[in-house]
Amino acid sequence: MKTRTLLLFAGSFCALTAPVGAADWPQWRGPDRTDVSKETGLLKSWPKAGPKLLWTYEDAGIGYSGPAVVGDRLYTMGARDDKEYVYALHVKTGKEVWSTEIGPLLNNRYGNGPRGTPTVNGSMLYALSGQGNLACLEIGGGNKRWLKNLVGDLGGKIPGWGYAESPLIDGDKVVCSPGGSDGTIAALDKKTGEKIWQSRELTDSMGYSSVIVAEVGGVRQYIQQTMKGVAGVAANDGRLLWDVQKPAYRTAVIPTPIFHDHYVYTTAGYGAGCTLIKLSPDSQNGTKEEEVYANKNMDNKHGGVVLVDGYIYGWTDHGSAWICQDFKTGEVVWQSKKLGRGSITYADGRLYCYSENKGTCALIEASPRGWTEKGRFDIPKETTGRSPNGGVWTHPVVANGRLYLRDQDLLFCFDVKAPNTSAARR
Repeated sequence: MKTRTLLLFAGSFCALTAPVGAADWPQWRGPDRTDVSKETGLLKSWPKAGPKLLWTYEDAGIGYSGPAVVGDRLYTMGARDDKEYVYALHVKTGKEVWSTEIGPLLNNRYGNGPRGTPTVNGSMLYALSGQGNLACLEIGGGNKRWLKNLVGDLGGKIPGWGYAESPLIDGDKVVCSPGGSDGTIAALDKKTGEKIWQSRELTDSMGYSSVIVAEVGGVRQYIQQTMKGVAGVAANDGRLLWDVQKPAYRTAVIPTPIFHDHYVYTTAGYGAGCTLIKLSPDSQNGTKEEEVYANKNMDNKHGGVVLVDGYIYGWTDHGSAWICQDFKTGEVVWQSKKLGRGSITYADGRLYCYSENKGTCALIEASPRGWTEKGRFDIPKETTGRSPNGGVWTHPVVANGRLYLRDQDLLFCFDVKAPNTSAARR
């Protein structure tokens, strides 16, 4: 009897610690924050009506939060009445498992509610509300372990359209960006929520981007876009390593930076364009930066971009088109206007492009040869709760053979797994 009890406890513990599988999507833009999935065996083309709809969840609440998917659970956020919630769904049925309130409703004329995506780490989940409540919850039932406010506890200032960052977990730290004179970036103890450091030398106001982690010459660092430019701070103490000011940044700086092979790629909308920065070790400060190019070719407002095999893909407001851009030179390889502005993700040789107008999702070959479409469909229905000033702005997610698309309170789950391995290779 004692042995049986121990076995049951061990099984429960394993379920509650949610080990991350190869095809899981535990945070914003996936395991390494690139929006590039390593999953294989997915459909290479879609039937005329699109992939099979598995379920629809109609109580996701108001907001633009995306899903984090680990094992048989999906975690996201939404506003119900005057509160913002984190909730968990069962991925097989779309049924709610638990929900936890983490703060008051963010009101905004472009759409109320939370903007960020929860981050799952072991048995815990970390989520940031629109008004800056950073919460640590147990994934097993949603119980709160701790809660800090980026304004009251870290001296931050709520951006005009609310906090939109998705928190980063790096070792024993949870990293976030309160912005302001006390320090743009802060690292907290992920177990207690107590502050470890704040970037005193970097005090820019925050936009809506999410921080990433990188390593250059043995120096681990956090890279973030602010309302003034892009910078890197040391992971161990928050000291400023490098800083590139961007005078063209205005209104809103939203897309997450990309780090690859010692290069940092950034883009922002409202005429800001894109920049490639080369980082190299520096004996004096740890890292030095060199701007490789800056141009208007990729002027991405909030749909994000992906880097696949040396090429950047995404929507640009400069010319109003989807483009393929050479990562190292910044030159446009091809462009297409066959779909309106939207967001993007990548999995198994394909780009999933999700239009903000009416929720059209297109499947595109990820190739520098041109826009080759392999299917498209519209979401089954549109929300009635979206602000007239808003759009279908939640990014698509592919995890464990399923495609997740959201339009405010409506969350759709589609089957995109190929029926057999031979189909997957075609």
